[in-house]
Amino acid sequence: MRAFAIFTGLIALGLAGIAILGYPAWLLMSPWLDNPKFHRIASRVGMLLLTIGFIVAVRRLKMADRQSLGFGLPPREFLAEVFKALVFGIVLMMPALFTMLLLDMRELVGEPLDALQWVRLAVGAILTGLTVALIEETFLRGAMQFAITRESGARVAIVLTSLVYAATHFIGRYRVKAADVNAGTGIDMLAYALSDFARPLHFIDAFLCLVAVGVLLGMARAYTGNIAACIGLHAGWVAVIYVVNETSKREAGSPLSWMLSDVNGFLGWMVLGWTLVIGVALALWYRQRPQRTIP
Repeated sequence: MRAFAIFTGLIALGLAGIAILGYPAWLLMSPWLDNPKFHRIASRVGMLLLTIGFIVAVRRLKMADRQSLGFGLPPREFLAEVFKALVFGIVLMMPALFTMLLLDMRELVGEPLDALQWVRLAVGAILTGLTVALIEETFLRGAMQFAITRESGARVAIVLTSLVYAATHFIGRYRVKAADVNAGTGIDMLAYALSDFARPLHFIDAFLCLVAVGVLLGMARAYTGNIAACIGLHAGWVAVIYVVNETSKREAGSPLSWMLSDVNGFLGWMVLGWTLVIGVALALWYRQRPQRTIP
């Protein structure tokens, strides 16, 4: 479990950086910014520490190469696999989305969008999805899953990585006015960020849904030996959720609203059920293709 400890330790390092170095970074940077925001400065410090730690870790673990990190395919083939999986991911989300609409679990908000607005929204959603997916999949399925697989096997690696993947989605966002920033604000930010974990039943439905999604992505990594499909699928799912959240909201008055999580109004028991169906589709799709398993 050395690899698991190292990568969870990197996440802890980033969080510690927020608590310990957030305020000093604020004092250093805020005078140079027109509209300084503590949460942005502290978060950047945490990400910087995490990035530095990640680079050191992959070098020490002898993983500083494209194959180990999941980028072993030739660039053109890698991009082709990403965009195939992106389309596949969007298509696989449609049954869950249609179920929400047919059962009146979400309602449209705002004025109807014209064609140009829909295009802008879709492009923004895809770009957001690709950015999020590239970062998360490189760390989790690229490096972390590979390292754990070498030590403990693919099944253990998929489970542990999926648990970490799900947990990171419940680190809360903290906001504070510039005038209220003080030496303890970094600690306050960390405490708030982790506050949801004090009441796990509040997000258990969304957590299990994300664990299931993590398992699907882990399977794609194990079947293909790279993270191209992981990035594409992840980006497609993020893009759909982005568009849905921008154009509709959870219908609180619906008798089936309990099937959608309070956390973001999209994940929950209903999506968990569809995720299991999606898992079968993904397994059938990627198993029939030539396997490039993690060495």
